[in-house]
Amino acid sequence: MKRFLKSSLEWLQINKPLGWAQLSHQKARLLVAMTGVAFSNILIFTQLGLRALLFDGVTLVPENLAGDLFLVSAYTPTISFGSFSRIYLYQADAVTGVAAANPLYISSAEWVNPEDLQNPSADRTEEASSEIDFFPSTVRILAFNPARPVFDMPEVNQQLDLLNAPGSVLFDRLSQDQLGPVPDLLSQQGVVSTVMSKRRTHVVGLFSLGSTMFDKGHVIMSDWNLAQRNGQDSLQQVNVGSLFLEAGADLETVRTRLQSTLPPAVKVMTREELMQSEQAFRASFPEGKILNFGAAIGFVVGVVIVYQVLYTDVSDHLPEYATLKAMGYSDVSLLAVVLQEAVILAVLGFVPGYITSYWMYGLLTYLTKIPLTMRAGIALQVFILTLVMCVISGAIAMNKLRSADPADVF
Repeated sequence: MKRFLKSSLEWLQINKPLGWAQLSHQKARLLVAMTGVAFSNILIFTQLGLRALLFDGVTLVPENLAGDLFLVSAYTPTISFGSFSRIYLYQADAVTGVAAANPLYISSAEWVNPEDLQNPSADRTEEASSEIDFFPSTVRILAFNPARPVFDMPEVNQQLDLLNAPGSVLFDRLSQDQLGPVPDLLSQQGVVSTVMSKRRTHVVGLFSLGSTMFDKGHVIMSDWNLAQRNGQDSLQQVNVGSLFLEAGADLETVRTRLQSTLPPAVKVMTREELMQSEQAFRASFPEGKILNFGAAIGFVVGVVIVYQVLYTDVSDHLPEYATLKAMGYSDVSLLAVVLQEAVILAVLGFVPGYITSYWMYGLLTYLTKIPLTMRAGIALQVFILTLVMCVISGAIAMNKLRSADPADVF
């Protein structure tokens, strides 16, 4: 057994990749190189994470909608601002294969922190108290008929009866702190009263959706309560029509029928298309371009750092490389060694960069109350960028070796 272990260790030592032997020869330089790659990864992850904070949250509503197909206005790029006539929803409901067509209304309203109403300053006079400026924040209203729910959220659907009371709303417990400690107050009092757009509002339940950089929070109410606030005419314009298909109906066939029946003013979309449309709209904002530029800067910084490491390594081992060239090794063979070093650096640097960025994503979620997860797609994207970054650096550093002549070295 001892002889087997000894022979195995000797085999590993003999067959150790040359690139790894070069890198591991000087542990301090390897650590510096790994730190540089990890730093570059953290820069890229941070920029992409901030971009996700800005834009990925805009898909919270589409992600949680119930339905198979969705109707939206063709004239606006986002469901937050666009609407279409409710009559088109009736037309869609009559199409063969459609079992139900339920409307969703989206609007916004000023929200007063309920603590500001319950705890006025003790030293204020009655006259001064009547002039309190509460500086209300804005919440996003999601309204629908409780008898025709549009959300695939069990927590909401279990509280639909509560929405029938006048002035009642469900409050998003993941809202920003500026809206007040509504969940705590609700657990203490049973009902929390506040002011929303100068009308008395009662929080009767909670749900979990999440806030975004554009919306501090969400409330859900019935379409009847929305009409009491904004007038009956407000229900004639629908933001999203959630279509439920009959059992066994083919989605693409029904979609074709809908498109041929409805006017060009209405688009028929799948959930994925709706989410992509919302993301594309927000990504067109200047903030998205700035953060994309920041990720590109992180990539360039990584290229420079890795290039410096590999260039120094090639320069220090130039006599060894020259000896290999004199023995008949081609430039392609030596380039493979340098690229091998680059790939090893990419893998070794990515691991601590990923772990650190994963922790930073959790910290950002805690601080902002905006859901930010380390998605597999982002991690894969950054890993590929890291490989490309290190390979480019290795190819550039190879120029030093390609121009070296064994006769000049010796």
